[in-house]
Amino acid sequence: MRLRTVNVALILAVLPGCVAKSAFDLVTMPVRAGANAVNTTAGVYDRVTVSQSERDQRRGREIRQREERYGELSRDYDRALRRCDRGNDDACDTAREIYGEMNAMRSSVPYERN
Repeated sequence: MRLRTVNVALILAVLPGCVAKSAFDLVTMPVRAGANAVNTTAGVYDRVTVSQSERDQRRGREIRQREERYGELSRDYDRALRRCDRGNDDACDTAREIYGEMNAMRSSVPYERN
């Protein structure tokens, strides 16, 4: 075995650079293939499973997005209501539509008491 290693090293030293690189790649290919197989399995496992902290982060993100949307609707509703009070009938229709959307969202947005 030791003689084989010395011969491979001697051959690599004698061969030109690109041929030596190809020979080196050929020798190390089984090791790299095994490492890639292990990494691929771990990658698939990571993509398939979701940890509790990732679920919590996703849930928090969804709640934040709903709260932001509800805040936008609330501001739009206030604006439309002010325009409606000034006599703009289209704004009254818009306010009713916005209020309906807010009402539908109300159950999915957590309520915080101050």
